Amino acid sequence: MSILVVDRADAVATVTLNRPDSRNALNVDLLVALREAFAALSSEQKVRAVILTGAGPAFCAGADVKEWAAEKTSSTPTRDWVAEAIHMMQSVRDCPKPVIASIDGACVGAGLDLALCADFRLASERSKFICSYTHLAYPPDAGGTWLLPRIVGLQAARHFIYTGETWLGPRAAEHGLIDQSLPEEQLSGAVAVFADQLAHGPTRAIAEAKRLLTTSFSNTFAEQLALEQAAGKRCAATSDHAEALAAAGARRRAEFLGL
Repeated sequence: MSILVVDRADAVATVTLNRPDSRNALNVDLLVALREAFAALSSEQKVRAVILTGAGPAFCAGADVKEWAAEKTSSTPTRDWVAEAIHMMQSVRDCPKPVIASIDGACVGAGLDLALCADFRLASERSKFICSYTHLAYPPDAGGTWLLPRIVGLQAARHFIYTGETWLGPRAAEHGLIDQSLPEEQLSGAVAVFADQLAHGPTRAIAEAKRLLTTSFSNTFAEQLALEQAAGKRCAATSDHAEALAAAGARRRAEFLGL
């Protein structure tokens, strides 16, 4: 049985962590599989939106601590979990397609960092969010200290990380950690509808906007304006932009093909 399952339906790919017996804990093999899957999906033209989820009763319980501990205590460690996690998170974060994390159950430690790499997070009300690094006397090491302050604000990130407390779905939504907290039975349907909406949008314009939003934190206003201008020129040459102008002139809904 594959530890990672990638399904494609129309323009939406669903990436499922498939280690339910370990609550989808991230061992090195799963880190590598995730990195490779997102690298492939990033360049797959037919895929225009990605859903990231977990099989079984958890989204992701974080690092596979048994494997991690064995590697740290081994006299001849073979693989660096942290290095692989960094590469994987970068691959998910850099995906030019919109990524939606569909979260049901535990979303903990590096599993939380993984969810934060997505553009959107929809979760069930029973979901549990924990910065479990704190309970291991360890700081976040897979992007959490960069992602959390940008999503929930610096002070909320401090509180969440320092205390290691648990936020259920409704509280996570209150702090902006997730976009929506939904009853368990409504989650998959809501994610599917949203993914379909994004998958039928102007894919290249969304990719440009995603890149611009990410770079905006490190650029001056003048630098960002120049990048926006360049991105606009690239989008102006696309078929989707031509379709948008034609649809506006005809007062009809545009039908974007991601081209």
